[in-house]
Amino acid sequence: MYAVVVKVTVADMDAAKSELREQVVPMASSAPGFVAGYWVALSGDQGVSIVMLESESSAQALAANVTPPPGSPVTLESVEVGEVMAHA
Repeated sequence: MYAVVVKVTVADMDAAKSELREQVVPMASSAPGFVAGYWVALSGDQGVSIVMLESESSAQALAANVTPPPGSPVTLESVEVGEVMAHA
């Protein structure tokens, strides 16, 4: 299993939550090989998501399509793909 880890800076939390529910979660959950996803608001204006997929190729394909739309309330800071070493 592989994970796509995305870090963002959030300018408007309410707008970001709406974008998350309406666009991001449906796109991620419909990706081939999708297993699970978690989106977390951190302290201040930071956020992180971890989306698990069945294969490295599925994770790389999803990571390649992570781009906030024009006018998005979030700024993309980083996108990384890594192998899931353990889960519970």
